[in-house]
Amino acid sequence: MSDSDGLAGFLLRAKRATYAAQGDDATVTPLLPGSRQLEYREGELFYRDVYVGIAAFAGLETVYRASVVGWSMAYAGGVLAGASETQMRQVYAFLREALKRGIADAPFRGPARHETFGYEYVNEWRGGIDEFTGAELIRRDGAVVYQLTYAGGRVR
Repeated sequence: MSDSDGLAGFLLRAKRATYAAQGDDATVTPLLPGSRQLEYREGELFYRDVYVGIAAFAGLETVYRASVVGWSMAYAGGVLAGASETQMRQVYAFLREALKRGIADAPFRGPARHETFGYEYVNEWRGGIDEFTGAELIRRDGAVVYQLTYAGGRVR
């Protein structure tokens, strides 16, 4: 998995085809009880996203080439306490829209900024596909309603 551009493109396609496209509808039967698992494959490249929780959650994304893990990202976050079921659905629908706009230079989550219908998505990161850390948040009419931190990179 030495081709950074190829890996970045694959990650963007995988993320757009799983959670960003369908939310939990892309879930396959999970390997871990109580978790949700999303998967995407292109030839010998395989993407898996396993997470637990809904309002507050933690997860791990991995990319395999020929059954060998070459890249991974851990993440944790969620909607802030007190959000109603309707508010949570709206925030996650907006999050999926932001994640569809991920960029090749930083394919970990969404773009640096996305805004629509009173929602604002902000993503700040350091590093590149080989090693990175970052945080994203969503504001609704200026108030923070969602936060997430993430870190990852190539594994050997």
